[in-house]
Amino acid sequence: MRVANLNGRLALKDSGGYVDVEVASEGRFGSDPQEAFARWDDLTAWAQETGASRVADKARVRTGTEAVWGPPVPRPSQIFAIGLNYRDHVAESGFRIPEEPAVFTKFATSLTGHGAAVALPDGMVDWEAELVAVIGRHCDHATRETAWSYVAGLTVGQDLSERRLQLAGPAPQFSLGKSYPGFGPVGPELVSIDEFTDPGDLELGCMLEGGEVLQKGRTSSMIFGVPELVARLSAVCPLLPGDLIFTGTPAGVGMGRSPQRSLAPGDVLVTWIEGIGTLRNPMVAA
Repeated sequence: MRVANLNGRLALKDSGGYVDVEVASEGRFGSDPQEAFARWDDLTAWAQETGASRVADKARVRTGTEAVWGPPVPRPSQIFAIGLNYRDHVAESGFRIPEEPAVFTKFATSLTGHGAAVALPDGMVDWEAELVAVIGRHCDHATRETAWSYVAGLTVGQDLSERRLQLAGPAPQFSLGKSYPGFGPVGPELVSIDEFTDPGDLELGCMLEGGEVLQKGRTSSMIFGVPELVARLSAVCPLLPGDLIFTGTPAGVGMGRSPQRSLAPGDVLVTWIEGIGTLRNPMVAA
């Protein structure tokens, strides 16, 4: 199942395009994309029962240039993010392989969607292509063996980072440096776990529009995979339906280059993950 936030409404993709869930379900489900996660199992069952041939034309959603793609999860209760979770990124950052996940948060006001422009603040704004796991069921003390059953699906994300604020002392300001408005692009779709042959091994990366590849890796190279992260996080605090986990980035960030690089107005950042889709965000001056 593939769901999206189209024009502020919950949409489901089928063989004919996208359908408005509230209209297609005749009010069984609401239009708010966030509310879908509280009833994820019911939504999944309904989607499996509802074929494209039974969806009325009035439920079809136009996806032309006028469409606005919001984040598939617009108002999560919690956003977790993991630093230094790929060995090649650890190496370019000059650290040792961590024995525990390096956890920080991003604030919900940083979220934006596919196609949204990101206003660049003063400083050094860096890119970080990431797989984002979305929780679909209340999760408390999950095991590694059961962890995937609590995940609604996966989406594409960027953990954009203003490095000067992030690394300002005496203690680093990870959450603030990564939470400017628009610094959490996600989307365009959320893809349910059953759509993947192996959800733990997907190619991901990002590039500048025009062809320069900045990052390319595979999620199987994570130090702590999604099941490990769900188990460790839920051992400390309950994970709630709709919570996001930004799972870390592979090598190739601007701060790890010599000379260092940052995003500039006019750049268009294109981020992809195999089997999920492509996220496109233009950078503009603040």
